[in-house]
Amino acid sequence: MRKLILGLAVSLDGFIEGPNGEYDWCFTDQDYGLNEFFTQIDALFVGRKTYEMSIAQDGRESWLPKLKEYVFSNTLERFKSDRRLISGTPEEVEAQVRRIKSLEGKDIWLFGGAELSNFLMELNLIDELWLSVHPVMLGAGKPFLGNLKDRHWLTLIESKVYETGLVSLKYSCKKTLSD
Repeated sequence: MRKLILGLAVSLDGFIEGPNGEYDWCFTDQDYGLNEFFTQIDALFVGRKTYEMSIAQDGRESWLPKLKEYVFSNTLERFKSDRRLISGTPEEVEAQVRRIKSLEGKDIWLFGGAELSNFLMELNLIDELWLSVHPVMLGAGKPFLGNLKDRHWLTLIESKVYETGLVSLKYSCKKTLSD
C-alpha cells in the first residue's frame, strides 16, 4: 500500500505559517532533500485553501514534478481539469483516501491544508511525517496539527542537520503504542 506522507516546513515554535499566512521564513537556498523525496511520490493531496493559494502564485508548477493532484473541498466550484476533486461526508472522504492509498503507484505527499492534515491524522491515515524544522520562532501563526484530539505515537526514521540550522526529521506514525 502507498504511504501518505505529510511533508512540510515548520518553525521551531511549531507554526507552518506566520500570523499573516506568510512563509517567507522558509529556506530556499538549497534542495534540503526535496529532489530525492520527489522520486518516491507520484501524487499530491492539498486542501482547498492551499490549492487556491497555489494557483494564485505564478511559477508554482516550476518547482514541482508532474504529480497526480487531489484537491479536497466541499465548497470549491471550479478547479483545473487535470486535478481530481475529493469531496463528501467525512466517511466518504475517508473511503476515497483509503481507495487512493490502495491504488498502484508511488507514495502520496500531503502538502498542505491544516484542517485536512488534522482530519487525516485523526483517522490514522498519515503514515509518515517529514518535517523541515527551520531555526526561526514566529511567535504566532497557524500551528502545525494544532487541533488533534488524540495522542499519536511516532518513531524517528531519519534526521539530518544542515549547516543553515534547518533540521529534517522523518517519523513513522504508529497506529498504537505497541506498533
